[in-house]
Amino acid sequence: MASFLQPSNQPNESGPTAAMKSSGFQTSLEVETISKNAINDSAKSTPGVFLTWNDLWVTIPNRKHGGKPILQGLTGYAQPGDLLAIMGPSGCGKSTLLDALAGRLGSNARQAGEILINGRKHALAYGTSAYVTQDDTLVTTLTVREAVFYSAQLQLPDSMSMAEKMERAAMTIREMGLQDAMNTRIGGWGDKGLSGGQKRRVSICIEILTHPKLLFLDEPTSGLDSAASYHVMRGIARLDHKDGIRRTVIASIHQPSSEVFRLFSNLCLLSSGKPVYFGPASAANEFFALNSLPCPPLQNPSDHFLNTINKDFEKDLEQGSDDVIPTEEVIDTLVKSYISSEYWQQVQVKVAEIRKEDFEALESRNHAGFLTQSLVLTKRSFLNMFRNLGYYWLRLVIYVGMGYGLASIYHDLGSSYGSIQARGSLLMFVSTFLTFMAIGGFPSFVEEMKVFERERLNGHYGATSFVIGNTFSATPFLLLISLIPGAIAYYVSGLHKGYEHFLYFASTLFACLFLVESMMMAVASIVPNFLMGIITGAGIQGLMVLGVGFF
Repeated sequence: MASFLQPSNQPNESGPTAAMKSSGFQTSLEVETISKNAINDSAKSTPGVFLTWNDLWVTIPNRKHGGKPILQGLTGYAQPGDLLAIMGPSGCGKSTLLDALAGRLGSNARQAGEILINGRKHALAYGTSAYVTQDDTLVTTLTVREAVFYSAQLQLPDSMSMAEKMERAAMTIREMGLQDAMNTRIGGWGDKGLSGGQKRRVSICIEILTHPKLLFLDEPTSGLDSAASYHVMRGIARLDHKDGIRRTVIASIHQPSSEVFRLFSNLCLLSSGKPVYFGPASAANEFFALNSLPCPPLQNPSDHFLNTINKDFEKDLEQGSDDVIPTEEVIDTLVKSYISSEYWQQVQVKVAEIRKEDFEALESRNHAGFLTQSLVLTKRSFLNMFRNLGYYWLRLVIYVGMGYGLASIYHDLGSSYGSIQARGSLLMFVSTFLTFMAIGGFPSFVEEMKVFERERLNGHYGATSFVIGNTFSATPFLLLISLIPGAIAYYVSGLHKGYEHFLYFASTLFACLFLVESMMMAVASIVPNFLMGIITGAGIQGLMVLGVGFF
């Protein structure tokens, strides 16, 4: 990885600082003047978002060592109209930095340092920022048009008309180049739909509906080929000046192609949580060259940077070559060189200038009302359940088959003394089988909970609206499952012919199904793992069966 020449120990006059000055590099006074003018121009033209962080540390508690540092003393900024790329090897802290800046760190992480939004210390308001996660957690049964339009109804305020919301959704779809796939279903397991790049653009569409001024993207090109990655990143790069808004875009990215790399305005390069470089992406080559680590001709700069600071395969490389410098030593050299360079001084000056400016406070935007959100979630969830065969339809077919099977076994029970035990067995089996089969819908529950978690964290709606929407949308299917198989098993087996008795029987089945469905949703929210969730749900149901009186 680090098969490069050892950086020479030269006097300060001939080191990186002097080389940068001799090549026309700006002095601190010039940088201060230019930065101040740029900030003033941005503040006057559009009310964008300036994000700064100074001496940022993030540690994870560790019993043996007290705490494991994930980020170590990072300082940087992001400004309107720029695309900041956070790069580094796997496990270097890219996603952690993104989560820290977005206020999404886990409860077990300890954060130190200063993060300011427009020079102030306050939380991001709704509608001001958006976060696109690494995984495309979408409702797979919806088309692109439906997914974006339902999201527009959830996020945009009630003061906007339905026509305005539809136009906003259509315009956002066109911005991301998805107009040709508007009527294509997103697709998932066993259901062919959109490509990986198209799904990523749908995720971005959903999050930019409110025209946020600050956009976070975690690995937007993960799992995509070079062509799809370029189309996604080109769409993201165009967002920084869309809709008359100068957006601040921050994206963590692993290993971009040379075409994608040229789209970046600034680059934050990390290694093991340490700052290797922060500055203009176009100047990163110069920084590495000044440290005797030039990028070879015709090689992708991002590949060169990551190969230089990636120590995961250092042992293998050292065994194959005797003149290889340990990667840890190369990283330490780059970190020390950066901290003593004009690049670092530029960042300090820019952060200080942004802190001095008097920006307007960010105001929270309105979103749809509680009733609107509940109604929209009910419609969206019902459509998802209706189209997803594994949610209820497959279970209904199995239940009908089970009903006919029981009817053939317990046909015309009669009213003898021996039929009493047979009736008890029949009722016990029907209720137990119907409730146990609710486990079959657990994978769908888990996928729905993932969508809910993403949308809840981004402030689209709350838990109450989700529960109400899911409950009302599931009720018709549960009634159908209770009535049709229940009627087959009830009348063919010769149970009491009275209408009131059957209604009581079906109501009991519905109550059992409703209870178990609610329990499985609760399990899916606590144990978001297919195998563990199914085992947990089955175990709870088994304990519940013990108390019904049959045994």
